[in-house]
Amino acid sequence: MGYAGSDHSAGFAPLAMKILIAGGFGVGKTTMVGAVSEITPLSTEEYLTRAGVGVDDLAGVQDKSTTTVALDFGRITISRELVLYLFGTPGQERFWFMWNDLVHGALGAVVLVDTRRLDTSFAAVDFFESRSIPFVIGVNCFNGVRDRTQEEIRAALDLDPLVPVVLSDVRDCAVSRGLLTTLVEHVMAGHPGTPAQPVG
Repeated sequence: MGYAGSDHSAGFAPLAMKILIAGGFGVGKTTMVGAVSEITPLSTEEYLTRAGVGVDDLAGVQDKSTTTVALDFGRITISRELVLYLFGTPGQERFWFMWNDLVHGALGAVVLVDTRRLDTSFAAVDFFESRSIPFVIGVNCFNGVRDRTQEEIRAALDLDPLVPVVLSDVRDCAVSRGLLTTLVEHVMAGHPGTPAQPVG
């Protein structure tokens, strides 16, 4: 996959960043973590049950049969100096309370959006804006469909002009890696004094 090696020289500890992969239900969070992680990702996908009938909004994703009920976890080595730990958040509103725990120690976030259901991303954008946590928008272009421009998406989500908006297909490892690299660059540019923690 072209990852930097994760076996580090004795005495050298790369910097580690905790990154959240957030967004509404069914936008591709679990898919992104699975596509880009260099380890077998931890996933808490469960089948949708009758408990969600009338509670979970399945508009636009009626064929979806599973959902993340806690988190997804993966890891990617960006370079010899930097490792990212990825935490995918649950997208259904009844699990949003978990975001308050998952956000501790996070230095940034990728907010995935689906242009067919932009309204499902408002909560994630508001969450990170209210906590002054830097984030980028990853527009998941399912099956290569790009029906909105970056400017249209920026306006619809009422984003700060400095927030990057990237059109992507997170099923592609290289594309997801590029999205994470954009986030790291955004974090470093906007928050140059933010300390990263060494691994181990």
